[in-house]
Amino acid sequence: MRLILTGWLIPDFTKSGFADLAVVSFFRFVWGALPSPDELANYLGARMPDQAPGSHWSDFSGGWGQSKNKSRRDLGLAEFCRQYETVELWFDMEPNAQLQLVWLLDYFRSHPETVARLKLRLVDLEMIGSGRIDKWQPPAVDVTERELATASAVWQAYRATTPEACFDLLGRDVSALPLLRPVLFDLLEELPSNATGLGATEMRLLELIARGYSLTNGLFYLRSVRQRRVFGESELGCLLEGLAHGPRPAVAGLDDELRTLETSNQRARHAAYKRSELSLTEFGKAIVAHKEDFSLHNPIDRWWGGTRLTNDRLWRWNPSLMKP
Repeated sequence: MRLILTGWLIPDFTKSGFADLAVVSFFRFVWGALPSPDELANYLGARMPDQAPGSHWSDFSGGWGQSKNKSRRDLGLAEFCRQYETVELWFDMEPNAQLQLVWLLDYFRSHPETVARLKLRLVDLEMIGSGRIDKWQPPAVDVTERELATASAVWQAYRATTPEACFDLLGRDVSALPLLRPVLFDLLEELPSNATGLGATEMRLLELIARGYSLTNGLFYLRSVRQRRVFGESELGCLLEGLAHGPRPAVAGLDDELRTLETSNQRARHAAYKRSELSLTEFGKAIVAHKEDFSLHNPIDRWWGGTRLTNDRLWRWNPSLMKP
């Protein structure tokens, strides 16, 4: 029997007997404060009697109805994996997917009986639309100490309270996980730049608005135009609000109702984004020209992995040097 651990859930995994079960990691490690060690341990461990719904790995799975191991769903993930001959890790090259992968590999490193069952597949999101996962099957390779050590180094670096350890990883061999190096660059480029105080995605949003992309649909969904791949739609919306609703905004035209709408009210927020017609302020134009620094005029308080970025501790990205 085959178990799949993945970052996205599609019916192809469990249809036609391709896998007994698919378990999805739901954490968004690229946005906000990282879950605490206790929260992650509870998620991966055996279900506790008073554990809240949505806080255990088994709550995010597809195929329980047909699974031969549905009676064991309260086990810890490592122990549950030992019910299978093969446990395959299907994670694509999206930054959040690679962070999920290194987190899981770091966890499994202390469970050698489970590691012996692990197989790693390098996958592309385009295969989801093919409807032929059971035929297309990308190559599967064994997970060895080399993959585990690389994953642990990356996960511990990303969790650190400063980004220096992640910067140092660029000088190390991380080829055991071949999709990881470009992801590290993508993540580090989201640190505030020396010139503008903004991350790469924020700058790309300003550049596109400057070129006439005045509607949020284009900014949120045209991935090939936006090019930046770290953040999802709701996260892009939060970045845009930060650019538009600060003391000195760089963007004009974002619907004012977004200032008071709860983040959980996705329907109303989506409607407000659609009503917006964006343009750059003079300050925004100066930022795009690298003549102004956003962080000198607006409050900064956000997370990058385990690092909290604030105006008085604003770690800036420089390809050759990083300093607070």
